[in-house]
Amino acid sequence: MGPVVMGLCSGTHDSAAALIADGRLIGLVEEERLNGIKHTKAYPELAIAWLLDAAGLTASDVTDVAYNFAPRGYLKGAAPLRHLRPGTAGRAWPRARSFAVVHHRAAGRLRDFGRRFPGARLHGVEHHRAHALYAFAACPFDEAAVLVVDSLGETTTTSICTGARGHQGVVLGGRWSLPDPASLGYAYGAVTEHLGWRRGDEEGTVMALAALGDPGRFRDLLTQAIPLTGEAFALDARLFPLRVISSRYPRLSSAFIAATCPPRPPQAEIDQVHADLAAALQERTEQVMIHLARQARYRTSQKHLCLGGGVAMNCVSIGKITEHAGFDEVFVPPAPGDSGTAAGAALHAHQYRAPHPVAGVQGECYLGPSYDGLDLTGQPRPGMTAHRPADPARHLAHQLAEGEIVGVFRGRLEAGPRALGNRSILASPLRPDVVHRLNAKVKFREPFRPFAPVALADKAADYFTLGQPAPYMSIASGVTDLAREQIPAIVHTNGLARVQTLTPRQNPFLDAVLREFHEITGVPVLINTSLNVKGKPICGTPAHALDCLAESGIDALLLEDWWVTEQ
Repeated sequence: MGPVVMGLCSGTHDSAAALIADGRLIGLVEEERLNGIKHTKAYPELAIAWLLDAAGLTASDVTDVAYNFAPRGYLKGAAPLRHLRPGTAGRAWPRARSFAVVHHRAAGRLRDFGRRFPGARLHGVEHHRAHALYAFAACPFDEAAVLVVDSLGETTTTSICTGARGHQGVVLGGRWSLPDPASLGYAYGAVTEHLGWRRGDEEGTVMALAALGDPGRFRDLLTQAIPLTGEAFALDARLFPLRVISSRYPRLSSAFIAATCPPRPPQAEIDQVHADLAAALQERTEQVMIHLARQARYRTSQKHLCLGGGVAMNCVSIGKITEHAGFDEVFVPPAPGDSGTAAGAALHAHQYRAPHPVAGVQGECYLGPSYDGLDLTGQPRPGMTAHRPADPARHLAHQLAEGEIVGVFRGRLEAGPRALGNRSILASPLRPDVVHRLNAKVKFREPFRPFAPVALADKAADYFTLGQPAPYMSIASGVTDLAREQIPAIVHTNGLARVQTLTPRQNPFLDAVLREFHEITGVPVLINTSLNVKGKPICGTPAHALDCLAESGIDALLLEDWWVTEQ
């Protein structure tokens, strides 16, 4: 049978599990989608249970458990000597102690996994290697440069390597890495928190707010705070103090705060100074990411680029890389953040035990539970009615064309942060009030937040200037005059749209809906946002989807092939 490998992301944030058996990725599931707690750090017991059941296995069948961190790697950060100098000496010892504590906790988690899977070998996988393995394994290229940018993996924040496919599986080579405290994810998270949003969750809100600001107001400050170097970048410790892994140590200095604005309470008004700071941060992030991508091209001489890590979810930066870094094509996997490292860790352990390619990773995003054959009554909950349309795709398209906002819960659950048609809220971009309705009555979020479009891949060039596939809604694209004229609802204030390009192979049902909508309206584009409300994860179970119908302003829910509405 070969090795049965369970990959785990657990104990930090975005807990997830991935399973490889019989040489195939059985699935990749974020625990939040099943337990309903956004960014949960809980042990992913529900995800594991589903994966084992889907494969017809039990915990005793698991031969290897792969953790998405190598605990011993944290010990490098537990040495204070390199930071015992002016500007950082005050935090050198607390930093060292914090890394020692994290090492202890990570090692304890790995031992706990051993107790849960007593017959399995344990593998602590270096975090950036897990990111890089998954990012490349999911891509369509035979070889590419791989750039990983996040907040922290053990003591690494940025890495570059090459990826290639061979008869023994994915081969990574030529590794270069940048150690903490130079961390772009740390800096972006620090300012996100300062501006009143949740670090590690709402960086996308800051990216959206940036479109309303003037980067010139704080450009010099951010240039000083995040200077470019010949190889990468640095952080100025006078503005971003040395990292201590503890909430007791602020991430911004008093000098940074004095030069910008006081911390904004989460429910306070958003002023122009907040937008201007967001704009300067976003501009500097784009400059650093382009610089890193160019370094990846210089170091590897590759024509294609894969990206992973939390900063790879900054879709505007990825769009700038496609324009300015000199690659033929750029790819971001469906789960570029830490949840995807569960799959990357599993790939590492599987290759160690059985060096041959793993199927089911390349080009796959629908990797979670499905509820085929779901049987609803005519009244699934009090106040709700349900029926089965004869042609669900056609029925959905006609309702969307008439202005309905509809949740879709159908097929296997997507991996990663973007709803890609199976756990989505869909709406017509032709309705002038659709963005206000979605923000105010459905998603309950800030009015400046944009909504992403999904477009038929063979029609996308009529509306978007990207010039390459974007199957996972991970790249912000410029738009054409036709888009600005016909569907301004999908164009953000910065003139960009985070487009998902769709082929029939990727999602036959959504493709059918889009083609029917195109036939009715003449426009092959829909608004596609995630099936959830603010503060909750994407709906992973039918019960969560029915909750979303009850608690939000969507007009209807297509639950598998059942059309559900409130009376």
